[in-house]
Amino acid sequence: MDNNLVNKIKEFASQNYDEVLAIRRHLHQNPELSFQEFNTSKYIQDVLTKLEIEFETGFVKTGIVALIKGKNPESKVIALRADMDALPILEENNISYKSQNNGVMHACGHDVHSASLLGVASILNKLKSEFEGTIKFIFQPGEEKLPGGASLMIKEGVLENPSPRTILGQHVFPDLPLGKVGFRPGMYMASTDELYLTVKGKGGHAALPHKCVDTVLIACEIISSLQQIVSRHAKPDVPSVLSFGKINSTGGATNIIPDEVKIEGTFRTMNEEWREKAHKKMVKIAEGIAESMGGKCEFEVRKGYPFLKNDEKVTQIAQEAAIAYLGKENVIDLDLRMTAEDFSYYTQSIPGCFYRLGTGESTGLHTSTFNVDEKSLEIGMGMMSWLALNLLDKQ
Repeated sequence: MDNNLVNKIKEFASQNYDEVLAIRRHLHQNPELSFQEFNTSKYIQDVLTKLEIEFETGFVKTGIVALIKGKNPESKVIALRADMDALPILEENNISYKSQNNGVMHACGHDVHSASLLGVASILNKLKSEFEGTIKFIFQPGEEKLPGGASLMIKEGVLENPSPRTILGQHVFPDLPLGKVGFRPGMYMASTDELYLTVKGKGGHAALPHKCVDTVLIACEIISSLQQIVSRHAKPDVPSVLSFGKINSTGGATNIIPDEVKIEGTFRTMNEEWREKAHKKMVKIAEGIAESMGGKCEFEVRKGYPFLKNDEKVTQIAQEAAIAYLGKENVIDLDLRMTAEDFSYYTQSIPGCFYRLGTGESTGLHTSTFNVDEKSLEIGMGMMSWLALNLLDKQ
């Protein structure tokens, strides 16, 4: 593509920075939980209206789809996606734009994603006479909560009328310094499943355990034994993680064995066949241990997002374009991640690329003090605009 276009996009990104910064800070200050993004959606609609960009609303209640049509708009279509929801976390940052919604925070950067995508829309709207095809902008609710807004938007036709050939997603990454971006072709992120166990027994006085069916002991045995699923049954070349993050009892105390103990955890992997086998093994082991100790275990597996696999060709095009925009030294190869993303639903439907935007040093994602170097907004909107035009050009 014409290198003069790179300079033009960088100039537009610089001009847009203050406005996109204000958008990001507004979104950060007014976060909303998954599938409750009504004010966020209205705000984004107002920005699109101001930019004179056509859009549709009502996807999964708060989702938005905007279109920018270049020359010969029916010839080819690509999609760009940003998520809008926040997390149930109390923000501890001391900043002027701190969350005003107590206990809710943009701790995963979705405010940056949405603000950046609005910046991309502004840039590409100015350039629509210089590209062929149509660019579809997806502002998606509910990435942080099963079944995932992506899966629901797909069911409601977000990948139809018009149908994009490819899709791009950008995500902030505090592990990368400002000015750098990361890509990984092929398998990148894990599937994710939520595990809910209820151990039932017979409570009573802790000094008289022979009269009880000890639910706490059964729960401990189950957790310990389930770790063998990964350490003794998963093949070495199939990454897997099994972790438990919550255990509590109903009515227990220092001297009381409770009737019931609840356990919650997560299972992640990158192989669908093994995923199904692991589910069955976990249930069988847990139920067997509980029964052998005189109790009962109710085990629910809530199947979540599939693994995320970046299309080789799309990722190569995007990575080469990123090098042209930022320089080879600023484009790095990413490692596999056992975290999960509902962008995976898009990549299961059409070829796509999910990449990382360096945001400078910060505490990790999903923490109460997460933040970004806001200059990443200028890089993010500019580079995504350039990647989109390169993908259109090579369709």
